[in-house]
This record gives sequence, C-alpha cells and structure tokens, in this order.
Amino acid sequence: MSEQTTSASWVRGIAERLKSVGLDVNALFAEAQLDLASLDNPDTRYDTEKISLLWELAAARSGDPFIGLAMPGPLQPAAFDVVAYAMMTCKDLHTGVDFLVRYQRVVSDAVMITMEDVPEGCWIGIELAGGKRPVPRHRIDFVFTTLQTFFRWITGTEMHPNAVEFTHAAPAETATYTAVFQCPVRFNAHANRLLFSHADLRLPLQAANPVLAELHDRFAGERLAKLEKNRTSIKARESILRRLPEGDPARADVARELCMSERTLQRRLAEEGTSFHQMVDEARRELAQRYLNQPQLGLAQVASRLGFTDRSTFSRACKRWFDLTPTEYRSRLQSER
Repeated sequence: MSEQTTSASWVRGIAERLKSVGLDVNALFAEAQLDLASLDNPDTRYDTEKISLLWELAAARSGDPFIGLAMPGPLQPAAFDVVAYAMMTCKDLHTGVDFLVRYQRVVSDAVMITMEDVPEGCWIGIELAGGKRPVPRHRIDFVFTTLQTFFRWITGTEMHPNAVEFTHAAPAETATYTAVFQCPVRFNAHANRLLFSHADLRLPLQAANPVLAELHDRFAGERLAKLEKNRTSIKARESILRRLPEGDPARADVARELCMSERTLQRRLAEEGTSFHQMVDEARRELAQRYLNQPQLGLAQVASRLGFTDRSTFSRACKRWFDLTPTEYRSRLQSER
C-alpha cells in the first residue's frame, strides 16, 4: 500500500460515474479492496494504488476504452468537499483554481496540480501518483472531464479548454477526445494538462461571496493542517520530486528545506513508517513507470530525469523494481495499451 491517499468525496464521484454507465459498483469496489460503505464518512481516505486498480477493472468490465471520458450528470457540490465550496465563492475562476492548487492535498495527496501562465492562457497541469501501480489513462480522463464540467458549472458558461495534452499515446480512435473537450487534443506530451484562455479564467463565479470565501479558506486550512499533522513524508516527497532531475536528492538539502535537522527528518519519517532512502526509491519507481510509458523519451532522458548518473544504474533499478530491463518494461507497457 502506498502513502498517498484520496478523499472519500472524490472517490464518491468516481463511484457515481461508474454507476451511471451501468457498472456494478459494489462488485468493482470489492474486487479493488475498497470499502464502499465508508464513502459517507468524510474522514475516509482511499489508497491511490487501489483507485488505479478500480479504474483498470472498470475499463475491463465495461469493455469501453473511453470510460473515463463518460460525461457526468448534474454535479453535486458535496462530492468535491470543502475545496469545491471554497472555489465556488471565489471572485473568478483563476482565483478558484489557485485555491485548488493551494489545498489540493485535502482532496488527494496523490495529486500535484500546477498553474503555468503563458501568453496564450494558463496551463493547468495534473500529476498523479499511482504508488507501485501505473496510473491508467482512464483515471486522468476522469480528472479532466470532472474539472471541465465543474468549471462550466461554477461559471455558468459552456467554456472549454483551448488545448488538452496527455502523456499517454494516442488511442486507435481519437474523435471521442475531440468531441468531449471540443479543442485540439495532443498525445505523447511531456505532461497531462489543459490550456484555458486568460478571458475564461477571468470569468466571475456565480456564487462569489467574499465573506464565505474567507470562511471556507480558513476551514480548508484547518482541514489541511489536520491531514498533514505528523505527515513530514508528504512534504519530503514533494521536495524529492523537485530535486530528482538535478541528481540524487540529498537528505541534508531536504531537511534544510523543511526547516529541520537531518536527525529530526530521519526520526519523523521513521515514525511514519518510511525512510528517506525508501522515499527516493519509491519516487523514482513511480516516475519511471510514467516516463517509460512515454515513447518519445529516450532511455537516457528517463535516467537523467530520475536523477541517475548513468544508464547502467537505471537499468539495475528497473530490474529490481519490475524484474525487467527498461526496454523490456517499456515494451510491456506498450503491449498493454
């Protein structure tokens, strides 16, 4: 089981989407070892590996390669937890998305959401951690369609992205993606992201309320503080991921960034059932799964992005992680598409 988890509110949205396309949600949750009965408990958190397994099973049972793109029905704000209510009361969409970036870990600490302003608009990037299991493309599809639908709902407009990019290879048929997002869709990209125009991000929100926005901001901050209490591993992981392209992350540098001594960092990670060396190895494994599924990246590029100094070290790590060489593992991923 991985350290990354997702809130019951978000998983409830997945369950509702799968039920809407006629799947047996009870059976799927049982097979993925997810407790369906706990969805009504706001404090429940679900392991990211099991959520990925749930999507794999849903795609297999439905026989639908585009199950993650199934358009949702009417949205229920409660399904998005306190973060959605806070976003709804912000003055405009840009402020709402910025709030989501700041409090994303309330929804899931397995996701990293970014905003990158460029002349033609703003890229909203989504990076998901799957633990030891690759993240299925259906899971990314679901995140993107959910965000698009939610943005339309809180702005009261039929807005759509100007462009969408996926790291996975193009499926045999891409018309479904174009129909859903109504914009150019590119595959084999370096990141999963959506481009929205500056004009769309300046759209006022229908439920904007500065008093409620301040209240929700405070409440979300309290929820996040509660979740992150004694979770040094979450912040350490984020630091490790940022440092990997620069080489082997140093424990001293991460400890300094977290304003603690190496000894304190080591002790807190041990209390959370992990170690610095284990976290670096797990981060590399997760990224290796993602990068090796992107055929446009050469093996030397992948090794460099993972902080390895040479291909041979990377190859030995892959043999340990997957019992396959990088080339063999990449071939297996391609054959599973």
